[in-house]
Amino acid sequence: MRSRNNTNVADFILMGLTDSEDTRRALFVLFLLIYLFTVLGNTGMILIIRLDLQLHTPMYFFLSQLSFLDLCYSTVITPKTLENLLTSNKYISFTGCFIQMYFFVFLGATEFFLLSSMAYDRYIAICNPLQYPVVMSMRLCCTLITGSYVIGFTDSLVNVLCMNHMHFCSSNVIYHFFCDIFPILSLSCTETYDTEIMIFILSSITVMVSFITISVSYASILSTILKINSASGKHKAFSTCASHLLGVTIFFSTMIFTYLKPKKSYSLGRDQVASVFYTMVIPMLNPLIYGLRNKEVKNALIRIMQKREDSRQFK
Repeated sequence: MRSRNNTNVADFILMGLTDSEDTRRALFVLFLLIYLFTVLGNTGMILIIRLDLQLHTPMYFFLSQLSFLDLCYSTVITPKTLENLLTSNKYISFTGCFIQMYFFVFLGATEFFLLSSMAYDRYIAICNPLQYPVVMSMRLCCTLITGSYVIGFTDSLVNVLCMNHMHFCSSNVIYHFFCDIFPILSLSCTETYDTEIMIFILSSITVMVSFITISVSYASILSTILKINSASGKHKAFSTCASHLLGVTIFFSTMIFTYLKPKKSYSLGRDQVASVFYTMVIPMLNPLIYGLRNKEVKNALIRIMQKREDSRQFK
Protein backbone atom coordinates (compact mmCIF):
# COMPACT_ATOMS: atom_id res chain seq x y z
CA MET A 1 0.00 0.00 0.00
CA ARG A 2 1.12 3.56 -0.61
CA SER A 3 1.20 4.23 3.16
CA ARG A 4 4.41 2.20 3.38
CA ASN A 5 6.17 5.20 1.83
CA ASN A 6 4.83 7.41 4.62
CA THR A 7 5.68 5.33 7.67
CA ASN A 8 8.49 3.57 9.50
CA VAL A 9 6.03 0.99 10.77
CA ALA A 10 6.21 -2.34 8.91
CA ASP A 11 3.63 -4.11 11.05
CA PHE A 12 1.38 -3.61 14.05
CA ILE A 13 1.02 -5.38 17.39
CA LEU A 14 -2.53 -6.24 18.47
CA MET A 15 -2.51 -6.13 22.27
CA GLY A 16 -5.81 -7.97 22.47
CA LEU A 17 -8.25 -8.00 25.36
CA THR A 18 -6.10 -9.07 28.29
CA ASP A 19 -2.56 -10.00 29.37
CA SER A 20 -3.71 -12.70 31.79
CA GLU A 21 -2.84 -16.17 30.48
CA ASP A 22 -5.80 -17.83 32.20
CA THR A 23 -8.24 -15.20 30.94
CA ARG A 24 -6.88 -15.52 27.43
CA ARG A 25 -7.45 -19.28 27.47
CA ALA A 26 -10.98 -18.84 28.75
CA LEU A 27 -11.70 -16.21 26.09
CA PHE A 28 -10.23 -18.48 23.41
CA VAL A 29 -12.67 -21.27 24.31
CA LEU A 30 -15.59 -18.82 24.52
CA PHE A 31 -14.81 -17.08 21.20
CA LEU A 32 -14.15 -20.40 19.46
CA LEU A 33 -17.57 -21.69 20.53
CA ILE A 34 -19.21 -18.43 19.43
CA TYR A 35 -17.47 -18.61 16.06
CA LEU A 36 -18.47 -22.25 15.52
CA PHE A 37 -22.10 -21.41 16.34
CA THR A 38 -21.87 -18.42 13.99
CA VAL A 39 -20.55 -20.53 11.11
CA LEU A 40 -23.03 -23.36 11.68
CA GLY A 41 -25.99 -21.06 12.26
CA ASN A 42 -25.47 -18.76 9.30
CA THR A 43 -24.41 -21.53 6.93
CA GLY A 44 -27.45 -23.51 8.04
CA MET A 45 -29.75 -20.55 7.37
CA ILE A 46 -28.32 -20.11 3.87
CA LEU A 47 -28.71 -23.82 3.05
CA ILE A 48 -32.25 -24.06 4.43
CA ILE A 49 -33.39 -21.03 2.43
CA ARG A 50 -31.69 -22.33 -0.69
CA LEU A 51 -33.01 -25.90 -0.42
CA ASP A 52 -36.64 -25.18 0.49
CA LEU A 53 -38.66 -23.76 -2.40
CA GLN A 54 -41.30 -22.28 -0.09
CA LEU A 55 -38.65 -19.92 1.30
CA HIS A 56 -37.77 -18.53 -2.12
CA THR A 57 -39.38 -15.19 -1.30
CA PRO A 58 -37.94 -11.65 -1.03
CA MET A 59 -37.87 -11.73 2.77
CA TYR A 60 -35.80 -14.90 2.91
CA PHE A 61 -33.65 -13.78 0.00
CA PHE A 62 -32.63 -10.78 2.12
CA LEU A 63 -32.23 -13.02 5.15
CA SER A 64 -29.84 -15.31 3.29
CA GLN A 65 -27.78 -12.27 2.32
CA LEU A 66 -27.73 -11.16 5.97
CA SER A 67 -26.47 -14.60 7.00
CA PHE A 68 -23.75 -14.39 4.34
CA LEU A 69 -22.69 -10.94 5.58
CA ASP A 70 -22.62 -12.08 9.21
CA LEU A 71 -20.55 -15.11 8.27
CA CYS A 72 -18.01 -12.94 6.44
CA TYR A 73 -18.13 -10.22 9.10
CA SER A 74 -17.22 -12.63 11.89
CA THR A 75 -14.56 -14.38 9.78
CA VAL A 76 -12.76 -11.10 9.12
CA ILE A 77 -12.17 -10.61 12.86
CA THR A 78 -12.46 -13.84 14.85
CA PRO A 79 -9.75 -16.17 13.40
CA LYS A 80 -6.99 -13.60 13.97
CA THR A 81 -8.34 -12.90 17.44
CA LEU A 82 -8.28 -16.61 18.25
CA GLU A 83 -4.69 -16.86 17.01
CA ASN A 84 -3.63 -13.94 19.22
CA LEU A 85 -5.33 -15.48 22.27
CA LEU A 86 -3.77 -18.91 21.76
CA THR A 87 -0.22 -17.93 20.75
CA SER A 88 2.29 -15.23 21.59
CA ASN A 89 2.19 -13.96 17.99
CA LYS A 90 0.33 -10.65 18.19
CA TYR A 91 1.76 -9.21 14.98
CA ILE A 92 -0.27 -8.25 11.94
CA SER A 93 1.33 -6.78 8.83
CA PHE A 94 0.71 -3.16 7.84
CA THR A 95 -1.13 -4.27 4.70
CA GLY A 96 -2.99 -7.03 6.52
CA CYS A 97 -4.19 -4.57 9.14
CA PHE A 98 -5.61 -2.16 6.57
CA ILE A 99 -7.19 -5.03 4.62
CA GLN A 100 -8.90 -6.24 7.81
CA MET A 101 -10.12 -2.72 8.54
CA TYR A 102 -11.34 -2.29 4.96
CA PHE A 103 -13.47 -5.45 4.98
CA PHE A 104 -14.72 -4.70 8.49
CA VAL A 105 -16.04 -1.28 7.39
CA PHE A 106 -17.26 -2.62 4.03
CA LEU A 107 -19.32 -5.43 5.55
CA GLY A 108 -20.62 -3.24 8.37
CA ALA A 109 -21.79 -0.46 6.02
CA THR A 110 -23.35 -3.02 3.68
CA GLU A 111 -25.29 -4.54 6.57
CA PHE A 112 -26.75 -1.14 7.46
CA PHE A 113 -28.27 -0.79 4.00
CA LEU A 114 -29.30 -4.43 3.84
CA LEU A 115 -31.28 -3.95 7.07
CA SER A 116 -32.88 -0.90 5.45
CA SER A 117 -33.87 -3.01 2.44
CA MET A 118 -35.37 -5.61 4.76
CA ALA A 119 -37.39 -2.89 6.51
CA TYR A 120 -38.72 -1.69 3.15
CA ASP A 121 -39.66 -5.27 2.29
CA ARG A 122 -41.66 -5.56 5.55
CA TYR A 123 -43.30 -2.18 4.85
CA ILE A 124 -44.59 -3.35 1.46
CA ALA A 125 -45.67 -6.73 2.85
CA ILE A 126 -47.77 -5.21 5.66
CA CYS A 127 -48.90 -1.87 4.25
CA ASN A 128 -49.45 -2.93 0.63
CA PRO A 129 -49.93 -6.72 0.72
CA LEU A 130 -51.83 -6.92 -2.58
CA GLN A 131 -49.02 -5.15 -4.44
CA TYR A 132 -46.24 -7.07 -2.67
CA PRO A 133 -45.61 -9.72 -5.38
CA VAL A 134 -45.41 -7.00 -8.05
CA VAL A 135 -43.39 -4.40 -6.14
CA MET A 136 -40.88 -6.77 -4.52
CA SER A 137 -39.81 -8.43 -7.74
CA MET A 138 -36.58 -10.37 -7.96
CA ARG A 139 -35.17 -7.54 -10.07
CA LEU A 140 -35.81 -4.99 -7.32
CA CYS A 141 -34.42 -7.33 -4.66
CA CYS A 142 -31.21 -7.82 -6.63
CA THR A 143 -30.97 -4.06 -7.22
CA LEU A 144 -31.30 -3.36 -3.48
CA ILE A 145 -28.70 -5.99 -2.62
CA THR A 146 -26.27 -4.76 -5.28
CA GLY A 147 -26.80 -1.16 -4.16
CA SER A 148 -26.03 -2.13 -0.55
CA TYR A 149 -22.75 -3.77 -1.56
CA VAL A 150 -21.75 -0.87 -3.85
CA ILE A 151 -22.41 1.72 -1.15
CA GLY A 152 -20.56 -0.37 1.46
CA PHE A 153 -17.62 -0.83 -0.93
CA THR A 154 -17.45 2.91 -1.68
CA ASP A 155 -17.83 3.93 1.96
CA SER A 156 -15.03 1.62 3.07
CA LEU A 157 -12.77 2.64 0.19
CA VAL A 158 -13.08 6.34 1.05
CA ASN A 159 -12.36 5.58 4.73
CA VAL A 160 -9.21 3.63 3.92
CA LEU A 161 -8.00 6.21 1.37
CA CYS A 162 -8.41 8.95 3.99
CA MET A 163 -6.35 6.97 6.49
CA ASN A 164 -3.86 6.01 3.80
CA HIS A 165 -2.33 9.51 4.03
CA MET A 166 -1.51 9.23 7.73
CA HIS A 167 2.07 8.80 9.00
CA PHE A 168 3.06 6.20 11.58
CA CYS A 169 6.47 7.15 12.93
CA SER A 170 7.04 5.37 16.21
CA SER A 171 4.45 3.32 18.06
CA ASN A 172 2.94 0.32 16.33
CA VAL A 173 0.98 -1.02 19.30
CA ILE A 174 -2.78 -1.21 18.73
CA TYR A 175 -4.62 -1.43 22.04
CA HIS A 176 -7.42 -3.50 20.61
CA PHE A 177 -8.02 -7.05 19.39
CA PHE A 178 -8.45 -6.07 15.72
CA CYS A 179 -7.58 -3.20 13.38
CA ASP A 180 -10.35 -0.77 14.22
CA ILE A 181 -10.50 2.85 13.09
CA PHE A 182 -10.06 4.77 16.36
CA PRO A 183 -7.12 2.75 17.75
CA ILE A 184 -5.25 3.20 14.45
CA LEU A 185 -6.02 6.92 14.34
CA SER A 186 -4.51 7.27 17.81
CA LEU A 187 -1.16 5.93 16.52
CA SER A 188 -0.74 8.57 13.83
CA CYS A 189 2.06 11.07 14.41
CA THR A 190 0.38 13.59 12.09
CA GLU A 191 -2.78 15.65 12.50
CA THR A 192 -5.86 13.48 12.03
CA TYR A 193 -8.60 16.10 12.45
CA ASP A 194 -9.58 16.19 8.76
CA THR A 195 -9.56 12.40 8.57
CA GLU A 196 -11.71 12.15 11.70
CA ILE A 197 -14.22 14.63 10.28
CA MET A 198 -14.45 12.76 6.97
CA ILE A 199 -14.92 9.39 8.73
CA PHE A 200 -17.51 10.91 11.07
CA ILE A 201 -19.43 12.41 8.14
CA LEU A 202 -19.41 9.12 6.20
CA SER A 203 -20.46 7.15 9.27
CA SER A 204 -23.20 9.65 10.07
CA ILE A 205 -24.58 9.55 6.52
CA THR A 206 -24.56 5.74 6.51
CA VAL A 207 -26.31 5.48 9.87
CA MET A 208 -28.78 8.34 9.32
CA VAL A 209 -29.92 7.25 5.84
CA SER A 210 -30.42 3.72 7.09
CA PHE A 211 -32.04 4.88 10.34
CA ILE A 212 -34.47 7.22 8.57
CA THR A 213 -35.45 4.52 6.05
CA ILE A 214 -36.09 2.00 8.81
CA SER A 215 -37.89 4.53 11.04
CA VAL A 216 -40.24 5.68 8.27
CA SER A 217 -40.95 2.07 7.27
CA TYR A 218 -41.78 1.02 10.81
CA ALA A 219 -43.82 4.15 11.51
CA SER A 220 -46.01 3.20 8.55
CA ILE A 221 -46.08 -0.44 9.67
CA LEU A 222 -47.14 0.53 13.19
CA SER A 223 -49.85 2.81 11.84
CA THR A 224 -51.19 0.01 9.66
CA ILE A 225 -51.10 -2.55 12.48
CA LEU A 226 -53.03 -0.24 14.82
CA LYS A 227 -55.81 0.01 12.23
CA ILE A 228 -56.30 -3.76 12.20
CA ASN A 229 -59.41 -4.64 14.20
CA SER A 230 -58.73 -8.22 15.28
CA ALA A 231 -56.13 -9.03 17.93
CA SER A 232 -55.01 -12.09 15.97
CA GLY A 233 -54.51 -9.96 12.87
CA LYS A 234 -52.39 -7.49 14.81
CA HIS A 235 -50.33 -10.29 16.31
CA LYS A 236 -49.75 -11.92 12.91
CA ALA A 237 -48.73 -8.61 11.32
CA PHE A 238 -46.38 -7.72 14.15
CA SER A 239 -44.80 -11.18 14.24
CA THR A 240 -43.66 -10.79 10.62
CA CYS A 241 -41.40 -7.87 11.53
CA ALA A 242 -40.60 -8.43 15.23
CA SER A 243 -37.41 -10.41 14.53
CA HIS A 244 -36.10 -7.80 12.13
CA LEU A 245 -36.89 -4.98 14.55
CA LEU A 246 -35.02 -6.77 17.35
CA GLY A 247 -31.99 -7.39 15.12
CA VAL A 248 -31.95 -3.78 13.94
CA THR A 249 -32.15 -2.44 17.51
CA ILE A 250 -29.20 -4.51 18.71
CA PHE A 251 -27.03 -3.74 15.67
CA PHE A 252 -27.73 -0.01 15.57
CA SER A 253 -27.35 0.58 19.30
CA THR A 254 -23.88 -0.99 19.50
CA MET A 255 -22.61 0.66 16.31
CA ILE A 256 -23.86 4.14 17.26
CA PHE A 257 -22.44 3.76 20.77
CA THR A 258 -19.01 2.89 19.37
CA TYR A 259 -18.51 5.03 16.28
CA LEU A 260 -20.67 8.16 16.25
CA LYS A 261 -18.46 10.07 18.65
CA PRO A 262 -15.10 11.91 18.50
CA LYS A 263 -11.83 10.02 18.88
CA LYS A 264 -11.12 11.58 22.29
CA SER A 265 -14.23 9.86 23.67
CA TYR A 266 -12.76 6.44 22.88
CA SER A 267 -12.57 4.24 25.99
CA LEU A 268 -10.43 1.10 25.70
CA GLY A 269 -12.28 -1.27 28.02
CA ARG A 270 -15.81 -0.06 27.31
CA ASP A 271 -15.42 0.02 23.54
CA GLN A 272 -13.67 -3.34 23.45
CA VAL A 273 -16.68 -4.96 25.11
CA ALA A 274 -18.99 -3.29 22.58
CA SER A 275 -16.67 -4.43 19.77
CA VAL A 276 -16.80 -8.05 20.93
CA PHE A 277 -20.58 -7.79 20.91
CA TYR A 278 -21.03 -6.52 17.36
CA THR A 279 -18.16 -8.43 15.73
CA MET A 280 -18.81 -11.84 17.32
CA VAL A 281 -22.03 -12.01 19.33
CA ILE A 282 -24.47 -10.34 16.92
CA PRO A 283 -23.46 -12.53 13.92
CA MET A 284 -24.12 -15.54 16.18
CA LEU A 285 -27.45 -14.17 17.46
CA ASN A 286 -28.97 -13.31 14.07
CA PRO A 287 -29.64 -16.94 13.04
CA LEU A 288 -31.31 -17.44 16.45
CA ILE A 289 -33.36 -14.24 16.14
CA TYR A 290 -34.47 -14.84 12.56
CA GLY A 291 -34.42 -18.63 12.51
CA LEU A 292 -35.47 -20.32 15.74
CA ARG A 293 -38.19 -17.73 16.34
CA ASN A 294 -39.55 -18.24 12.82
CA LYS A 295 -42.07 -21.03 12.27
CA GLU A 296 -41.54 -21.04 8.50
CA VAL A 297 -37.80 -21.68 8.90
CA LYS A 298 -38.42 -24.46 11.42
CA ASN A 299 -41.06 -26.03 9.16
CA ALA A 300 -38.67 -25.78 6.22
CA LEU A 301 -35.99 -27.61 8.22
CA ILE A 302 -38.49 -30.34 9.08
CA ARG A 303 -39.46 -30.70 5.39
CA ILE A 304 -35.80 -30.95 4.35
CA MET A 305 -35.12 -33.60 6.99
CA GLN A 306 -38.20 -35.56 5.92
CA LYS A 307 -37.14 -35.46 2.28
CA ARG A 308 -33.69 -36.76 3.19
CA GLU A 309 -35.22 -39.52 5.28
CA ASP A 310 -37.63 -40.46 2.48
CA SER A 311 -34.80 -40.57 -0.06
CA ARG A 312 -32.79 -42.87 2.19
CA GLN A 313 -35.75 -45.22 2.63
CA PHE A 314 -36.34 -45.23 -1.13
CA LYS A 315 -32.73 -46.27 -1.73
